[in-house]
Amino acid sequence: MVEHFFTCPYCWENISMLMDNSVLKQVYVEDCEVCCNPIQLTIRFKNMELIDFQSDSIEQ
Repeated sequence: MVEHFFTCPYCWENISMLMDNSVLKQVYVEDCEVCCNPIQLTIRFKNMELIDFQSDSIEQ
Protein backbone atom coordinates (compact mmCIF):
# COMPACT_ATOMS: atom_id res chain seq x y z
CA MET A 1 0.00 0.00 0.00
CA VAL A 2 1.10 3.53 -0.80
CA GLU A 3 -0.17 6.74 0.79
CA HIS A 4 -0.68 9.67 -1.56
CA PHE A 5 -1.73 13.24 -0.75
CA PHE A 6 -3.74 15.32 -3.23
CA THR A 7 -6.11 18.27 -3.42
CA CYS A 8 -9.84 17.69 -3.70
CA PRO A 9 -11.14 19.20 -6.98
CA TYR A 10 -14.27 20.47 -5.14
CA CYS A 11 -13.27 21.85 -1.74
CA TRP A 12 -9.49 22.24 -2.35
CA GLU A 13 -8.62 20.50 0.91
CA ASN A 14 -5.49 18.38 1.06
CA ILE A 15 -6.53 14.76 1.62
CA SER A 16 -4.69 11.45 1.68
CA MET A 17 -5.50 8.09 0.21
CA LEU A 18 -4.07 4.61 0.58
CA MET A 19 -3.65 2.86 -2.75
CA ASP A 20 -2.87 -0.72 -3.62
CA ASN A 21 0.33 -0.62 -5.69
CA SER A 22 -0.04 -4.27 -6.75
CA VAL A 23 -2.77 -3.23 -9.25
CA LEU A 24 -1.06 -1.49 -12.17
CA LYS A 25 -3.96 0.57 -13.49
CA GLN A 26 -6.97 1.68 -11.48
CA VAL A 27 -9.94 3.87 -12.32
CA TYR A 28 -12.64 4.32 -9.70
CA VAL A 29 -14.77 6.85 -7.83
CA GLU A 30 -14.30 7.70 -4.18
CA ASP A 31 -15.94 10.40 -2.08
CA CYS A 32 -13.86 13.20 -0.61
CA GLU A 33 -13.43 12.65 3.13
CA VAL A 34 -14.02 16.38 3.77
CA CYS A 35 -16.86 17.50 1.46
CA CYS A 36 -18.23 14.06 0.42
CA ASN A 37 -18.30 14.89 -3.31
CA PRO A 38 -17.39 12.07 -5.73
CA ILE A 39 -13.89 12.15 -7.21
CA GLN A 40 -12.86 10.05 -10.18
CA LEU A 41 -9.38 8.67 -9.58
CA THR A 42 -7.09 7.41 -12.30
CA ILE A 43 -3.97 5.78 -10.92
CA ARG A 44 -1.07 3.96 -12.57
CA PHE A 45 1.85 2.10 -11.07
CA LYS A 46 4.99 0.73 -12.65
CA ASN A 47 7.36 -1.50 -10.70
CA MET A 48 5.28 -0.81 -7.59
CA GLU A 49 5.88 2.96 -7.90
CA LEU A 50 3.22 5.57 -8.61
CA ILE A 51 3.75 7.03 -12.10
CA ASP A 52 0.41 8.76 -12.72
CA PHE A 53 -2.33 10.11 -10.47
CA GLN A 54 -5.35 12.12 -11.60
CA SER A 55 -8.25 13.28 -9.47
CA ASP A 56 -11.16 14.78 -11.39
CA SER A 57 -14.54 16.13 -10.38
CA ILE A 58 -17.60 14.32 -11.64
CA GLU A 59 -20.32 16.56 -13.05
CA GLN A 60 -23.62 15.88 -11.35
